Amino acid sequence: MTLGELRTIFFGMKQYEPANINELLDFAGQIYLKGNICLSKYRNLIRELEATGATKPDYALET
Repeated sequence: MTLGELRTIFFGMKQYEPANINELLDFAGQIYLKGNICLSKYRNLIRELEATGATKPDYALET
């Protein structure tokens, strides 16, 4: 799966274009967890997205 295909699936499901590359990163995780793509496709997408500047949010852990 390519980033273009991911963007097309995103638009088909959500009916709007992603606001930024991070939204596509989150979406890729969602469709992977739902079993819609296999692990190897997910990992390739994550690599491509991170190479284009996508980042996962920083979570503050409470201790």
